[in-house]
Amino acid sequence: MTNEQTAVKATYFSIVSNTLLALIKGLAGFFGHSYALTADAIESTTDIFSSFLVLFGIKYSNKPADANHPYGHGRAEPLITFLVVGFLITSATIIAHESITNIGVPHKLPESWTLIVLGVIILWKEYSFRLVMRRSKEANSSSLRADAWHHRSDAITSVAAFIGISIALFFGKGYESADDLAALFASGFIFYNSYKIFRPALGEIMDENLYDDLIVEIRKVSLKVNGVESTEKCFIRKAGMKYHVDLHAIVNADITVREGHDISHLLKDTLRSEIPELGHVLIHIEPSYS
Repeated sequence: MTNEQTAVKATYFSIVSNTLLALIKGLAGFFGHSYALTADAIESTTDIFSSFLVLFGIKYSNKPADANHPYGHGRAEPLITFLVVGFLITSATIIAHESITNIGVPHKLPESWTLIVLGVIILWKEYSFRLVMRRSKEANSSSLRADAWHHRSDAITSVAAFIGISIALFFGKGYESADDLAALFASGFIFYNSYKIFRPALGEIMDENLYDDLIVEIRKVSLKVNGVESTEKCFIRKAGMKYHVDLHAIVNADITVREGHDISHLLKDTLRSEIPELGHVLIHIEPSYS
């Protein structure tokens, strides 16, 4: 399975999962008198739309290069990640506003059976987070990683709801607002996760040097190529699921231009063969006078 197929499959899983959970949470929150569960349903609803955005971003970013986009369309993926973060911040803001509004409003205690619903949801969302995060690493996808953190955020809001409802049920009348406070706490955690998702995507857009391990691997593979004595500068830019590389290779100063050209092509082909996640590889030949 290709990286794109892996990412698309994981995104479809997220869409189906979030749709079912949004319905379950919404119904359980309404009939179980729990605003924390209702807030959870709101987040799951925004997750559905963000997963569709991720799906679009993955498909678009993997379009082949063309005359107007010689490096491909990979930059679309971090841009989609920014939109996903926007959905997270919007849902967190709605949850926080409604929680603060409801804290001072008298309402019924949540139903005890809502704890069972939440327990199942917490386990499922944590499983979903681990599955999608694993797929994001396999596919090298920043937007899919953001989608995975949606699942983790959802699990955290559900844990907060579980604690809030438990406090309200244990202490009884007068503690109904524990449910709302739990939802407020969950919104703060969502804001925090939004930043964690946003920061790497920003680094990708700004071409930050974040790939030291990959540079080490590139240098190691380069030395296997006959004619390459050493490597000098190595710059990496990530676009979508691919890494574009500019590498300076040091060769014998006395060889011909043709020989240097052939070494350059051999080095490029070797790197792309042994490190499949590489996209464009530009080799600059430097002479060695040692």
